[in-house]
Amino acid sequence: MSSTRARRQTRLSRSLGLALTPKAAKYMERRPYGPGEHGRARKKQDSDYAVRLREKQRLRAQYGIREAQMTRAFEEAKRTKGLTGENLIELLEMRLDALVLRAGFARTIAQARQLVVHRHITVDGKRVDRPSFRVSEGQLIGVHERSETMAPFQVAAAGAHRDVLPAVPGYLDVKLEALQARLVRRPKRTEIPVTCEEQLVVEYYAR
Repeated sequence: MSSTRARRQTRLSRSLGLALTPKAAKYMERRPYGPGEHGRARKKQDSDYAVRLREKQRLRAQYGIREAQMTRAFEEAKRTKGLTGENLIELLEMRLDALVLRAGFARTIAQARQLVVHRHITVDGKRVDRPSFRVSEGQLIGVHERSETMAPFQVAAAGAHRDVLPAVPGYLDVKLEALQARLVRRPKRTEIPVTCEEQLVVEYYAR
């Protein structure tokens, strides 16, 4: 099952031109072209719509969310003061699963989501099982005491995921050995480790 998911993620990574997992990153170093028999062929110029759609898909894939969730976040971003594209990414970054990943508790966004769904993650000491839960400034993300001794968390606490994850961003205060991370302030787009031309995403939804 997990090998099938890994293959699917690698294939998606290659089609989007963006490594979604550490395994996909290694694979793409060896094969830096799209999947399928025409992967090496020079592609014809994409239409404006195709370019915007692809950018929206790239953002969605990095957060591992469904279209309905993305649309809801976009509508909220539009209502929020400031630039819609930047607001969108900042709102997505405050999802619990995204912050579990950034803190180094998980190796991939899929693993982070699984940890939340299986009720291993707490916010301010209370279990939260919704990956989409919006963490507020000042809230403390942790691992439930009954889960701390499990192998995946022992591995994470030892810093084993640091080699594949970006540096901890400034909006998180992480005590990895204690498996704790506090969202000290709202993330700023410039420091969020996501590859996206957000204006193209805004144009896609505004069509």
